[in-house]
Amino acid sequence: MSKETKRPATYADLEALPEHMVGQIIDGELIAMPRPMSPHVMAHSVLLMDLGSAFQRGRGGPGGWWIMDEPELHFGRDVLVPDIAGWRRERMPLMPRVPYFTQAPDWVCEVLSPSTAGLDRKRKREIYAREGISHVWLVDPGTRTLEVFQLQGGRWVERGTWAGDARVRAEPFEVLELELGALWKMEAP
Repeated sequence: MSKETKRPATYADLEALPEHMVGQIIDGELIAMPRPMSPHVMAHSVLLMDLGSAFQRGRGGPGGWWIMDEPELHFGRDVLVPDIAGWRRERMPLMPRVPYFTQAPDWVCEVLSPSTAGLDRKRKREIYAREGISHVWLVDPGTRTLEVFQLQGGRWVERGTWAGDARVRAEPFEVLELELGALWKMEAP
């Protein structure tokens, strides 16, 4: 069956996925994949803790953000689930009690896996640009890199790429120094 005659995916298709699968709808296509491996989960978890503490809770940072783990974003017919997303509280003063968000976040972070890197780099970033999300971070545990992009004039401009154990001040959270090595550390001290 050609892509043109294929039935567009629905939210019911997402709900029907087994619990060990993560699903999204992009351009009407259901994209399902298994839960990520431990290097992905480690980078995701450490970053969520660091940014959540400083920017959501105001511990060691300025506060002023809602930082969310895997929020479901509905943009027209697209349903995306970034690894982490953040909304400035000046744009969203109260956290709504909803199963998904239609208001675009100000920042998203995708932690790349071999199976998702192409999707995250291209199709999802195109939708994030269309929706006016101002910053995208791509974290790659495989290459131990952080790439930071800012939306300017509808296009992504690279603001920096850091690797290994670098200490980083990255937009829009540049007031906090991040220790990249903590994202990749997989052994006990």
